[in-house]
Amino acid sequence: QVQLVESGGGPVQPGGSLRLSCAASRFTFNSNWMNWVRQAPGKGLEWVSRINGLGSTNYADSVKGRFTISRDNAKNTVYLQMNSLKPEDTAIYYCNLVTYWGQGTQVTVSS
Repeated sequence: QVQLVESGGGPVQPGGSLRLSCAASRFTFNSNWMNWVRQAPGKGLEWVSRINGLGSTNYADSVKGRFTISRDNAKNTVYLQMNSLKPEDTAIYYCNLVTYWGQGTQVTVSS
């Protein structure tokens, strides 16, 4: 069974940066899309970004130009570099692969 483990979250001031990681075990990248999805307090899930095994990427309009998704095939890890963070980016960030989900990592943007 695929296991996804996120890390890298934490508190950060507005305008700051964080890099999230999602380490996948029992999985090798192929054509499947790996997604980052977030859930802000009291809100539903919001898709953030995705990347496939060929390196193709997509972003939600709300993060385009500020977030960058990448992957390291040798480490079976996907990253989400988040720059120019805003308070509205505060959420639990999950990585998702098909029907598999990580446990999430909390990102809190506040002054």
